[in-house]
Parts: sequence; C-alpha cells; structure tokens
Amino acid sequence: MIYQHPLAYLLGMEGTALLRAFAGAHDRDFTEARLSEIRALLDSADHLGDGAWTRPITAAEGYRAWAGFYDQPGNGLIDAEQPVVRKILDGLPRGRALDAACGTGRHAQYLASLGYRVIGVDGSPDMLAVAKAKLPDAEFRDGDLHHLPVPDQQADVVVCALALEHVLGLAPVMAEFARVLRPGGHLVISNSRTDRPLVMALPGGEFGYLPHRLHLTGDYLAAALPLGFEVRGCEEPRLPYPAIDPDATPPSAPPAHPSDIWSLWPWCPAAVNAAYRDDPILIVWHFQLRG
Repeated sequence: MIYQHPLAYLLGMEGTALLRAFAGAHDRDFTEARLSEIRALLDSADHLGDGAWTRPITAAEGYRAWAGFYDQPGNGLIDAEQPVVRKILDGLPRGRALDAACGTGRHAQYLASLGYRVIGVDGSPDMLAVAKAKLPDAEFRDGDLHHLPVPDQQADVVVCALALEHVLGLAPVMAEFARVLRPGGHLVISNSRTDRPLVMALPGGEFGYLPHRLHLTGDYLAAALPLGFEVRGCEEPRLPYPAIDPDATPPSAPPAHPSDIWSLWPWCPAAVNAAYRDDPILIVWHFQLRG
C-alpha cells in the first residue's frame, strides 16, 4: 500500500518549481509567487480533501481497466511517444515485425499499414481483444516479454512500447529481443522516464497502482551492447510546453482521489509547467543487431 495526499503532491510540484528557480531558471517574482501559492495551498488543505491508501495491482488488473480507452487522444505519454516511434519505423526496410507487449495494437496497426507482416504479443487478454478487433488478419499471441512465443530469428523489426517500466531487469528481456531478431534487425523501444507509480481507476470507484521501475540510460546500454546491439538513435521527448493552461482556475471540488493528479494541476499551473518543462517524460531507443 502507498499513502497519497493531494496537498503533498501539490507541494511537491511547488518544491520542484522552486528548485528550478533556485538554479536560475526563474526570477524573483516567480519565486515569491510560488511561496505565496504555497501559503494559499496550506490554508486550503481541508478543501483539497484527505489522503488515501492505494493498493498495488497486477498488470492484468490495470490493463483490464485501461483497455477500452488506453490509446484514445489525450494520453500525454502516447501523444509524445508515437510520432517519434513512427518516424523511426518509416525509415526501416519492410519485412516481419514483432510488436512485443503490443497492448491495444496501436503500433501493430501502423506497422501493418506500412506493409509489415505483424505478430503481436501481450499478456493482457483485454488489450489483445482490442488489438484483434483492429487487425483481424494479424497474428496475436498471449505471452510474456521474458518468454516470447516466437521462434529464433523470426523478426526484422521488434517494437516494444511503454512496457519495460513493468520489468524488474532489462537484461533477460533484451536477450529475448536479440533471440527473435534476425541479424541486422532493428529494435525500437519506448519507455517512460517518470519515477511515479501508474495509478488508475478500477471498477467500483477503487483506485490501484502499478509498480513502476525507472530504468536509467546506462541500464539500457548495459543490457543491450553485450548482446550485439548497436545504437542507431536515442530521443527523450518532453511534454509540450505549457503542460497545462497557465490561466487554469482551481476546481470547486476536491479530486475524487489523490491519485487523479491531472485534476490537481489547476491548483498550481505555473508550478506544474515549471516542473515539467525541462525533464523528459520518455526515452525512445533505436538499436540494430549486428549482422
């Protein structure tokens, strides 16, 4: 269980913004405005609501709740990730593609539109059902990233998008990618760079969180290079600036749950925009397996 409090989140945003100001990114007026806002937030603590305990959930639970709307417009992480991944895929030679942890099949669908023969693998039956409805002629298989249900050297391209944050160690998964790729094949990985747990609404009004592991840049290289992967590109997308309307007004009611951070952003839009302005929220890798 983790304990979450809306005021703690907002003060954290203010603190991050003040650290940026302390380092010279903002002026005196900005600093004084943040201090005044902190006083106002402390005075509004009762209106923000109480904290809550949030239980851990499995990936199957989480993605069951997400399957129906996971890749709809408005998901900031996907909006930042998808154009970068697609630009890489546009420049690769066509062949057989494996979408590992394919989810709802958003990348599988794009790969098929480019002329790839696609295999999708995922461990969530609910996400696979959405993917199969999008691409009834593609091949989808239930499977885990540690044991991909694909023979050796079957893929010219492997895509793994926004999934490795659920993996404890990268080395065994990267070894699986190397196993299923043909020599000279390409690996495209995207993953979150945030260090917060993924919290989601569940049926019945409950909230739960998926444990989230932040892999460092060196972790990817340490896992990939000994297997014969060579770096062809690396990008770290950021949220568009501003992340929220600077003139947003605080809502009249407290959030339904402290985990609903987007409903908290209007309480301190300037701090949120400052906190997110410089930090990447994603890392996107393009590797090629030596031939």
